[in-house]
Amino acid sequence: MPRRRPADWPRYMRDKRLAGGAIAYFWEPPSWAKGKGCPLSAEALGTDYADARKRCDEILNPQWDAWRQRGAVPAGERSVTGTFDWLAACFRSSPKFTALSQGSRADYERALDLVGNFTLKDGRRFGALSVASITPGAADRLHARIVEGGKGDRHRTAKLAMDVCRRAWNVARRGNPTIIPSTNPFEGMGYAYRPAVTRAATHAELLAFVTAADAAGRASIGTAAMVAFFWLQRVEDIFLRLAWGDYRPSADPDRVNVWHHKNLGERLPLPLYDVDGTALWPELMARLDASPRHGTLIIMRDAPDRRTKVHLPWATSASNPVRHVQREVVKIRDAAGLSPEITFTSFRHGGHTDGADAELSDAQMRALGGHKTTAALLRYAKATEKQRRVGARKRLDARTKTGHLSE
Repeated sequence: MPRRRPADWPRYMRDKRLAGGAIAYFWEPPSWAKGKGCPLSAEALGTDYADARKRCDEILNPQWDAWRQRGAVPAGERSVTGTFDWLAACFRSSPKFTALSQGSRADYERALDLVGNFTLKDGRRFGALSVASITPGAADRLHARIVEGGKGDRHRTAKLAMDVCRRAWNVARRGNPTIIPSTNPFEGMGYAYRPAVTRAATHAELLAFVTAADAAGRASIGTAAMVAFFWLQRVEDIFLRLAWGDYRPSADPDRVNVWHHKNLGERLPLPLYDVDGTALWPELMARLDASPRHGTLIIMRDAPDRRTKVHLPWATSASNPVRHVQREVVKIRDAAGLSPEITFTSFRHGGHTDGADAELSDAQMRALGGHKTTAALLRYAKATEKQRRVGARKRLDARTKTGHLSE
């Protein structure tokens, strides 16, 4: 009678009874994988079930998943317990990593690969270093060398890499407190880099963009820009998640359920009408009500695919789902005669700034945009001349009403 396996039994792990009666564990990828070029091979895991499961869950199966998803194992066969490669593998297998959006996961993967594969002066890979040997000084030197290496300004790349390493260290240590030191060498690093401020698009620029998109036969991208401006959605949520079932659902046709995957991990219900029946998003609602429905998602390609004869989503890959959209945005922007500073993200920033100009409170802005904190909100709502003028006028009115303004 076969032995009953525990509920947490790892994928691709098998057990075998040895001659002495002990149970040994082995990890074995499917037989077809070798013919497909998989660099991972079978591995003996010893006789301790807990250690074997830990090795499978934190190292081997994440490496297997990386090979299936990207066709390569960046630091796979070199992951030894206690090294930076091992720490990165622990982070990749954690819920904190898998809960990230596709775009964020791709950015994190590139950052971890950059650090892990960085060649030190003595020829070693950084990923092969023991985590116990990585000091704050070593992290500072790594940051400096990433900035100096490669072409162009590398400050943003270096900062992202250090930020990802800091988070990976903290997440991995929670499950491995006896191996990973409590002092995180990537904490408290000073950066010279200041991120470029995204140019916020105005309502007039939005309308010009939409008009150019319609003229170019890319009405769907014009609609997407309006969604970003009015409903403050991120590009991934607009092109990958916003479905017709979210707009005027049968159970509540006076609402739209807006995805905010990164902020909330769920849909945010927005009213379409005020209590007096006034449409709250008249331009966007009229456009959606008149739009053809080419599929489950609201934003689909405008022309059917030549081979399949059906309308496909704009997403082209898991690592960068809207790469093709970005190229189309540039064409439409240039055709509209808009500033080269305008990107698709500009419309979401423009919507936040439009709300700030309308004197919305922080609480109202957070409620509309799905932000958890005011600090997050402030990255999007740009300070404008109108806000300064209104603020100055309110101060003037307050002084006048209380009799403190000399006449």
